[in-house]
Amino acid sequence: MKENKRLFMGGFVFLSILVCGSMTVFAVDEAAEYVPKMYASFWSLIPPIVAIALALITKEVYSSLFVGILIGGIFYSGFTFEATITHVFQDGIVGVLSDSYNVGILVFLVVLGIMVCLMNKAGGSAAFGRWASEHIKSRVGAQLATVLLGVLIFIDDYFNCLTVGSVMRPVTDKHNISRAKLSYLIDATAAPVCIIAPISSWAAAVTGFVEGEDGFSIFIRAIPYNFYAILTIVMMITIVVLNIDYGPMKLHENNALRGDLFTTPDRPYANTEEDALESRGTVVDLVVPIVVLIICCVIGMIYTGGFFGGAGFIEAFSNSDASIGLMLGSFFALVITIGFYAVRKVLKFGESMACVPDGFKAMVPAILILTFAWTLKAMTDSLGAAEYVAGLMDTASDGLVNLLPAIIFIVGCFLAFATGTSWGTFGILIPIVVDVFSGTNETMMIMSISACMAGAVCGDHCSPISDTTIMASAGAQSNHVNHVTTQLPYAITVAAVSFVTYAVAGFAKNVFICLPIGIVLMVGTLLVIKKKSAE
Repeated sequence: MKENKRLFMGGFVFLSILVCGSMTVFAVDEAAEYVPKMYASFWSLIPPIVAIALALITKEVYSSLFVGILIGGIFYSGFTFEATITHVFQDGIVGVLSDSYNVGILVFLVVLGIMVCLMNKAGGSAAFGRWASEHIKSRVGAQLATVLLGVLIFIDDYFNCLTVGSVMRPVTDKHNISRAKLSYLIDATAAPVCIIAPISSWAAAVTGFVEGEDGFSIFIRAIPYNFYAILTIVMMITIVVLNIDYGPMKLHENNALRGDLFTTPDRPYANTEEDALESRGTVVDLVVPIVVLIICCVIGMIYTGGFFGGAGFIEAFSNSDASIGLMLGSFFALVITIGFYAVRKVLKFGESMACVPDGFKAMVPAILILTFAWTLKAMTDSLGAAEYVAGLMDTASDGLVNLLPAIIFIVGCFLAFATGTSWGTFGILIPIVVDVFSGTNETMMIMSISACMAGAVCGDHCSPISDTTIMASAGAQSNHVNHVTTQLPYAITVAAVSFVTYAVAGFAKNVFICLPIGIVLMVGTLLVIKKKSAE
């Protein structure tokens, strides 16, 4: 208690000094763009590092993210109070909530929350749970079914996380699988699957960053070299089939077998559960809305890519806007679902409308964390974190050319972990790789682009401020910090094996040699961990 008081008083004194030291107005010459003194330096990475460290230490994500945002604002303003507050709130929070792409994602989140609430209230989720309990007889079966569904829904990682979570949560609960394990299975089949799926919003994003080359062809050729994504799938199947758990996840799974699915007291979504009208609902009331949602979202994405204006399907997907497409698709799916339930007399119109505020409330934790995560990214962008990392990559030694895929993988991991964004990492690293290898060493260019994608996905997978990680927590209705701490050892294991595989690939330059080596290393590592864990 005394220690907390000292920390509070220290923070109060620091803030007071900051206020007193900001008596001069933060003047900026409008003719020249303001550049902070810490721009494009190592200090630009300090805000996300602090936020991530605090989240892992304190187990409290909201205040940790805000502290990171505040530090970013202080660094940007040159330690002046007025400019700090202006940058944090006006350029940061208001700025990210004014961005049309971000707003589209938030609308998509809310609509999916409403649809999940509708399916619960209609009894579709409960009916599917009863059906699954008759056909899925074991914990292994429930986990493999979750992995399979995650692999099948490869269109978009946001869509994947929330859909797989809402469908499989009743099934995994029935078989006493912890919410932390469910979160991991959802997260590990979101970005890692999307990044090796030719028809996905991620493929479209990567294609757009490969300038001066046939982006889609390069993406297809890079898939076999995306070792992190492939080995993540291998790891999931191996740990499920062989019942391998280690690290904090082992505690969560042991507690789940005794009936405690959460381990920690925090139940962030406990008050949003709806009583299912089991007597009315059938499996159809879950399956039809999900199928309609998938179809509508695909149509929405190709619509934004110009499909109905004459573009081909692949071209339309490559040019699609995931935010607008998912928002439009989910809206029409919601309207069709409400009409479907009304026609079947499962839910009256008034009962469906009662799910609107409840669905919104279910997504409030995810929306709040996402908003803070986006704001933290805005702080790092304003400090030139991207330019700092790009400068490091440009000065890479020519003598390490064979190790460049492994180095690029590590840089991608670190950058995505610190910033919480895969797509931003693609945008920074892929153009650099294309400039270095284009027209000189095509095989090395393909491997290095794949290493960029793999590293970005790995860092995104590990980062507590990643939007995909946040979505996975929301989909599984799990405590976010629990998800991060239990998933981290698993992701780091795959990352270590992937790094070794990329090092081999830099010399072998043959996927038929490297990929089998990576798979053998992955399975062998897990068997060793299982033996050590048992001891």
